[in-house]
Parts: sequence; C-alpha cells; structure tokens
Amino acid sequence: MTAPDGDPPVPGLRSRLAAAVGPDHVLTDPAVTMSYGTDWTGRWRARPLAVVRPGSTAEVAATIRVCADAGVPVVPQGGNTGLVGGSVPRGDGRMVVLSTRRLATVGPLDRGTRSLVVGAGASLSDVHRAAARVGLRYAVDLAARDSATVGGTVATNAAGLRALGLGDTRRQVVGVEAVLADGTVVDDVTGPPAGRDGFPLAGLLCGSEGTLAVITAARLRLGAPPAVPPVTLLVGLASPADALALLDQPGLTAAELLLRPGLELVCRVGGLPDPLPRAWPAYLLLEVEGEPVLPDDVDAVVDPRVWAYREGMTDAIATLGIPHKLDVALPVDAVPAFVAELPAVVTPFAVHPFGHLGVGNVHVNVVDVGSGPGRDPDRAGLDAVDERVVRLVHRHGGAVAAEHGIGVAKVQWVGPDPVRTRLKRALDPAGLLNPGVATSMR
Repeated sequence: MTAPDGDPPVPGLRSRLAAAVGPDHVLTDPAVTMSYGTDWTGRWRARPLAVVRPGSTAEVAATIRVCADAGVPVVPQGGNTGLVGGSVPRGDGRMVVLSTRRLATVGPLDRGTRSLVVGAGASLSDVHRAAARVGLRYAVDLAARDSATVGGTVATNAAGLRALGLGDTRRQVVGVEAVLADGTVVDDVTGPPAGRDGFPLAGLLCGSEGTLAVITAARLRLGAPPAVPPVTLLVGLASPADALALLDQPGLTAAELLLRPGLELVCRVGGLPDPLPRAWPAYLLLEVEGEPVLPDDVDAVVDPRVWAYREGMTDAIATLGIPHKLDVALPVDAVPAFVAELPAVVTPFAVHPFGHLGVGNVHVNVVDVGSGPGRDPDRAGLDAVDERVVRLVHRHGGAVAAEHGIGVAKVQWVGPDPVRTRLKRALDPAGLLNPGVATSMR
C-alpha cells in the first residue's frame, strides 16, 4: 500500500488487513476516508493511510497485530465527536484509523450486579435505551449522545451533564475488554465481578485516550431512576457569582452555566424563543431530584425543554467558525472570576464559555469571528490566545486536563507524569497506539 502523500509503500498491508476484517471493511479511497481523518471541529485534518472497521474483538486483535508487524501507528476512533484532535491521524498517509463503530453489541442485563456489557462502538443513546427497558438508567449523558460511543467516553473519562450528582464515566465502569499493542486480548468484563483476580483494567484504561490499549467492550454499572421525575429549570441571574448560592441544595444532579451572548446565539441558530421574560447576564440550568430551593425574587422557568439551550451550544458556536476549544477544570468558587476575565484575555477574538458549574468544568470556546465559517482562522493568533487562557486557568488554581481528554490540543500544557510514562513504555514500547496524543504518557 502506498501512502496518499507519496510516502514509501507498506508492502501487502491492505491485503493483510483485508484478511483480518474482510475486504469490505478496509477503506483506502481518500474521498471516503477523509471524513475519518477530520475531527468534529474541523481544526485537525489528515488523510488516514487506511480505515479498518473490525466487527469483533478477534478482528481488532488481528488488525493490531498486522499494524504492529508493519510498524504502522493505529488511531482508535469511535463516534469521532472529540474536540481536542485525539481521534484523528497526525500527518497525511501515516496512520491507520481503527473504527470501533461495528462493535455495537449491547448485552443483557446482569440483574445481580445491575450491570451491562456493551461493545465499544455502541452509542450512549443505545445504552440509555437498554437501561430504560429494564427500568434503570445509565448516569453518563452528553449532548452528542446519539453519536458518542461507549469506548470513546471510557477512553476520555467523559464527565457529562450529570457528573455533579451521578459521577463521571470512571465511576460507572466495572470492567473492560481491550486489545494491547501486540494484539493480546485482556478481559475483566466476563465472569463474576466480585470474584475477579488480576489487575483492575478499568481503572488503568479509563482516561488513557487509546494510548495504552484499544477498548473493545465495557461492563457498565446501571442505577435506579429517581423516585420522582426530576425538576428541570432555567434561572436568570445578574452574574455568574449569583449561581454559586444555588448549588447547595439536596438532590442536585446538574448545574449548567450559560451566559447571555451564548444563549442569544443558540436562540438565533436553533430558532428557539427567549426562555425568560427578561434578558439576564447569566443563566443556570438546574436539574433537581426533589423540590428546588430558590430565592423568592428569582426569575425562572420550570420546563425540561430548557435543556435545548444548553445542548445546542456547541453546534451554535460552530456556526461562527472553527473554534479553539479548551475544556478546563477550576475550583467551583473560582469560576465566576475566571469567566469575567476571559474576554480581556482572548481579545481580539470572541469567546463563549459555558459548562458544568457544579464540578468546575468550563468549556472555553474561542472563535475568530472575522474569518467566518469555511474560512481559515488566524491560527497563530488563536494559538497565542490558548496560552493566555491557560495562564489564566493556572492563576485561578485550575488545570487544563479536564473533559474530552488531552488529545493533541493540550499536550504542550500538561506536564510529564512518570507513572503514566512508564505504563506507556511497558504496554506500547514501539509507541504505535495513538502517537502524539497525551504525550506525557510517552
């Protein structure tokens, strides 16, 4: 196989991959594969050497062995909804994309442990439907639930909309099945969960971003639904600081901060009405399993449909141009000051921050609105803004290794970790699994 950009051929690679997964599931036409080489934001683009779509764990293992023998790097990819460039190749014609979308099985419920074994390619919506059929729920939920996959959320330890009350992905994963860099299959999803011996793989691989192994399945913990339907409301506030007083109430599962410019953008793009009679500088979307406790003078609307304003935010921002996204973690009390200082830090660009206030996770979206959709933004200027945003995060005691993983967008801002580095060298000594992602693990 010859790389599209003229790199030296990898003799017989395509035929060996076809033998592993079937010829229909090895894609090499650039017109087809380019969609697998472009991340959701459009910020990262590279042509895959090939796209391989295995349909079983055995086929994943065979694919990994073929690529390892040829010295070809492998990029695991689920729904490709990531925002930090971690699920697409680096460099044209250099890497094979291993798509997990055909690994979409959803197993029967283990009633004793209230857990479900799910293929890495199953979507979050698939899991939610399976849980609802047996009167349970899965805690992790994202706006991209229809396309985000279980494998991707485990690999990045996705937090999601209800991490405040129900926990992030790591808290929901009982076990994983995965393929190591030499094609060895490791498995702690089968057998009785309480009787397993050996190393707990879930803790090792959750958040590893496909750099230690390719996750093929996970056993997910399900929980009981709330005793009464949750109350969802949107509250108008004079400032983000006023939102902090609303976080201390029982039964709170979600607390999402929005600002007026972002809400106006969602209304315009999504054709939504203004949710409250008056415009407010800030808004807090609350979901409470119980009776919400609010001051008497608060302007609020109770309606589950207000989730549309929060869930439409990412798509609405993308209409302005290619966003530079930095999902950051901050002490909750520091969020209002951080948000207030952002506009001065990112000038002359626009910024739309929003996110999970209850856990201190802020999605920072910086856009060169002068370039507009479909045009190249001022990349050098945006890169300089990224650095200023990171410095602001650090001044407020925060960290950039937050939701969506490190990917390639954040590697320069994350320091070395000797434990993760040694794990990477032990499990993937040739550095073939997702190279360039979370490079502190090299």
